[in-house]
Amino acid sequence: MRILVTNDDGIYSPGLVALAEAASEFGQVRIVAPDVEQSSMAHAVTSSRPLSQRLAKVGHFDAFRVNGTPADCVALGSHIWGKVDLVLSGVNIGLNVGNSMWHSGTLAAAKQASLLGMRGVALSASETEDDYEILRPHIGRVIAQLLELPKLCLVNVNFPPHPRGVQFTRQSVRHYDGHIVPARDPHGRDIFWFAVKPIESPEPGTDRWAIEHDWVSITPLRLDLTDQTALEELLQHK
Repeated sequence: MRILVTNDDGIYSPGLVALAEAASEFGQVRIVAPDVEQSSMAHAVTSSRPLSQRLAKVGHFDAFRVNGTPADCVALGSHIWGKVDLVLSGVNIGLNVGNSMWHSGTLAAAKQASLLGMRGVALSASETEDDYEILRPHIGRVIAQLLELPKLCLVNVNFPPHPRGVQFTRQSVRHYDGHIVPARDPHGRDIFWFAVKPIESPEPGTDRWAIEHDWVSITPLRLDLTDQTALEELLQHK
């Protein structure tokens, strides 16, 4: 099995090494990741300039760093390597649950894999977890479980700091208080932070609820964003 490993935190992220080491137990691993951090880039692709990849050393793996986005890494990596059976993206520094799925570069890499006909799995962990060795066995168990479920072509996985098990979940769609916080830089110039604070509690069965109760959250996703209920109502009243 050929497993392409990427992320959005950059080629030297500790989460990338942890994921590659866990994945190496299931097949041949190749790391292709952005040369700099690309967090919150969503599904951006590079079309205005050429891409390049350069050899790098990540742990004991030979890796390739790309001057592009996570989605670029999947497209370029799978093109150069040839047949890829599985794309793993992460382990992201910070959760990608609820509304954050829309702008996650980690999840975008998995979506790009799915668009190109490969299986894509995004994996993220709490920002407070700086020792990915603690998560290593849980990462391996999740990969093994998903390999036994080949019909799941696009999956989003999130790890709490100390998991007690796994739950299959749905996306938590909550309102949040997104607002601009003004500040000044050391030179006195105006700068602005976009701050997000959820204003609703998560419902049981959602990804965020699972994380808050120390469960690994596995959320099956799809590329089709169509609101089927609304579409059916519109067609009925046509």
